[in-house]
Amino acid sequence: MSKLIIKGGNPLKGVVKIGGMKNAATPIIAATLLTGEECVIKNAPKILDVDKMISLIRSLGGQAKWIENNTLKICNKDLNFHTLDKKIIQSMRSSVLLLSPLLHRFKNIEIPEPGGCIIGKRPLDTHIYIFKEFGVEIARQNKVICLNSKKEIKGVDIILPEFSVTATENAIMLGVLAKGKTIVKLAALEPNVQDLCCFLKKMGAKIKGIGTYTLVIEGVKNLKGASHNLIPDQIEAGTFAVAAVVTKGNVKIENIIPSHLEIILLKLKQIGANFKLGSNNLEIYPSNNLKSFNLQTLPYPGFPTDLQAPFSFLATQCEGDSLIHETLYENRFNHIQELVKMGAKAKILDSHQVLISGPASLRGREIKSFDLRAGATLIIAGLIAQGETVINEAEIVDRGYERIEERLGDLGAEIKRVE
Repeated sequence: MSKLIIKGGNPLKGVVKIGGMKNAATPIIAATLLTGEECVIKNAPKILDVDKMISLIRSLGGQAKWIENNTLKICNKDLNFHTLDKKIIQSMRSSVLLLSPLLHRFKNIEIPEPGGCIIGKRPLDTHIYIFKEFGVEIARQNKVICLNSKKEIKGVDIILPEFSVTATENAIMLGVLAKGKTIVKLAALEPNVQDLCCFLKKMGAKIKGIGTYTLVIEGVKNLKGASHNLIPDQIEAGTFAVAAVVTKGNVKIENIIPSHLEIILLKLKQIGANFKLGSNNLEIYPSNNLKSFNLQTLPYPGFPTDLQAPFSFLATQCEGDSLIHETLYENRFNHIQELVKMGAKAKILDSHQVLISGPASLRGREIKSFDLRAGATLIIAGLIAQGETVINEAEIVDRGYERIEERLGDLGAEIKRVE
């Protein structure tokens, strides 16, 4: 267990470079299991979730190592399913992405249901539905998933019952090595889904319709190794943008894809934040008299649920009442009770809505990080709170942010980690 200790009051100033996207890294690492040849992943973030995926690869007998800063080399030539570290699977939600690759490699697998941050029910029903549609025999008992593909996996025409990023990714990874054509309708559009498709195409997969709601996949017999540069993380970019705005700082955020940030920039414009957008960077300038706003999370290109918590905090510094509507998950407001302890004015209306009044002066308190994005939000709160803020269980933030305290420190924040 680690703690982050923050002394608030310093405006952030300087330049920060955004790393590779967490939610692109995990499915792409999983996809390397679809070939026995060497794969190289560049711009990979050195975060806890990536470390765990690397450990899972190694537990199977694969080779995975960092060959230089943020470049990962993986070779999954000779694997043994029986040595898979199932405890790691139980600790991370994104391990669900291993299901399709492992099924293609071993035909018959049995793994515990994935764990991860507690931010709602997040059932596996859509994943189960997909495997059944592909003709895979499936059983669930005592939180263990058993998949069996005794027969050859054949392509299908499937419509997903809900927008689901990881379910879309599992369907894609099933389809690329299935016999014949697979059509995935109501596919998620998120940039990380598109990045996975781009990586798979480099491996030899045949995928059309990338970036649309309908993906057409022609199965191939084998995939080859490939080298790929991960897209930058728009969630990390949005997090640093909020931190710069609330501290009244001047921060240049480099290595972004502006088209991935459109809805985020729209919200910043609506509240009156001062910023300048470049071709691959975003510069935040000091802003005054921020205006309240309403926000509703939606699948991409709508507002991302992973930035709901930081923008909920941003609302505490805006003039007036802001309504935050979390449509994708229930009870994703664990950060609110901690912010209230610090002086925020907020009322949770139900499991999907919170009303926030601002601006509020915050005081440093000892608080707890409940999940990845909530933890990042509390760090931002500590940056502007009077006095000292202590965030317990801070290591959860390491799941998605590389060296967060060092990078904020480079921008002028007074922050340190205590183990």
